[in-house]
Parts: sequence; C-alpha cells; structure tokens
Amino acid sequence: MKVSFLGLGVMGYPMAGHLQRAGHDVTVYNRTEAKAKAWAGEYGGSHRPTPATAVEGSEIVFCCVGNDDDLRQVLAGKDGAFQGMGKGAILADHTTVSAEVTRELAALAAQKGLGYLDAPVSGGQAGAVNGKLTVMVGGDPQTFAKAEPLMQSYGRAVTLMGPVGNGQLTKMVNQICIAGLVQGLSEALNFAAKAGLDGNKVIEVISKGAAQSWQMENRGTTMLEGKFDFGFAVDWMRKDLAICLDEARRNGAPLPVTAIVDQFYQRVQERGGKRWDTSSLIQLLANP
Repeated sequence: MKVSFLGLGVMGYPMAGHLQRAGHDVTVYNRTEAKAKAWAGEYGGSHRPTPATAVEGSEIVFCCVGNDDDLRQVLAGKDGAFQGMGKGAILADHTTVSAEVTRELAALAAQKGLGYLDAPVSGGQAGAVNGKLTVMVGGDPQTFAKAEPLMQSYGRAVTLMGPVGNGQLTKMVNQICIAGLVQGLSEALNFAAKAGLDGNKVIEVISKGAAQSWQMENRGTTMLEGKFDFGFAVDWMRKDLAICLDEARRNGAPLPVTAIVDQFYQRVQERGGKRWDTSSLIQLLANP
C-alpha cells in the first residue's frame, strides 16, 4: 500500500522502517528534515518537507509525535496532514495524547471524510526496533480492519479496544500500572541492598514467583548498577502521567499512588534526570 509516516523519533523511525521493509511504499515527514533524509537513505522510502505533501495519495497515514499540541499542528495546522489526505484515507495516530484531543481531531477528520484511529503503543524503543510493540486502538471496526495488517509489521499485539479515545484510555491504564510497579521495584531493591542481600540473586529468585514483572526482568539489574541512560525518559513519563491525572479528575477515579509517583519523577527531573530511564526512581532512595 502507499502509506505515510509523520514523526521519526525514537519510536517512529523504526516503525516506519518496518512498514517499508514489509513491502509498502512509505513517504515520511519529520520536523527536522535531515532525519527524514537519513531515514529515506537507510530504508529506501521517500520524504517530503511538509505533512500535507507527505500524505498525498496515501491510503493510510501513521503519526507518532510528541504531545497534544504537536499532534494538532501536524494534523490540523498550516500544511497539516488533513489538508493533503484524500477522502476515505485513514489517519492512525500512535502518539500518546489525551483522549480529549483524540476525539477533537477524530471529529475534524470525520468532517473531511477521513477515518481515524487512536493507536498508542507500549514496548519502548526496543519494542519499536524489534517490531514487538503492543498497540491499543480506538476506532471504527471497519477502519481498524484496514489498518491492522500494517500495524502487525511492528506490533506483536494489535487490539481494538472500542470507539475513538479508548486506545488512549487503555494506554493511561498501562502507564498507571507502570508507575506503581517501578516505585515498588525501586523500594524493594533498595530494601534488599540495605538488608545486605545480593540484589541480582534476589531478582533471580523472586522473578520466578508472583512478584515477576517486565520491569523486574528488564530493568532490575540496571537499577542495581545505577544505569539509566536508555529506555523511556522521565520527561515522557511525566507527560503521560499528567494525561492520566487530568483524565482521572474528569472521570472521578482516585489515583493516589500515581499522583505520588509523579511527584517523585519531578524530583528526579530536578536532579537533572529528565532524560534518564523511568527506572531511575531508585536514585531517590539509594541517594536521598
């Protein structure tokens, strides 16, 4: 299929590459054009200078940018994608944004005769590179059916969660879980160190039981080593948790642990850890 990908960050760059390698004709756009040129040189696709020109003739347009404002600009702003997409084309947004902006942009897409899917992902940079992302999708079932085979090129699980907005709401649930898990793991490993235990042995043993988690198996050892220069950045997590807390204020769901962990991440930022991996929460305990 002729498709487009808007936004070539640490996630979008390899995701667009998987689409091209799967045999699709991919045209990309990135705010920094040098990165778009580099992508085209690496994967053999093409690039254009604006979202509107990048999406011309594409049946499906994928997007993965920074936040609500970035998404509005890339889709509905000057030279935005909605200006160049033909009637009947589909916009599949992989950005983690608010359900509010998702519904706003989906309504605008519908006015223009476009399909819209909100499809945030989980799995981090490694998941994007290895084509093993979890994709949580909101939208019309028929629209989803057209885009799902393409998303399978970089997703190990691609699931329709209900109408537009439900993909973002599911991603919020994901981030709420991660916040609590990482704080619990940080406290546990710091406790093990204070108790004089071999942290690596502790991880080896308890990861075989009920305490097992992705965070433990993929971040436990690096947390013990004090290595945080990789993975999902604290800045990004705070952006996501702000979305969760804002939605919770709307729907009345109490998030006491999430609110506390968000404050802990703020302290990590204040220590200069804005780009550290989210597992850096242990720093606040190991080095109070």
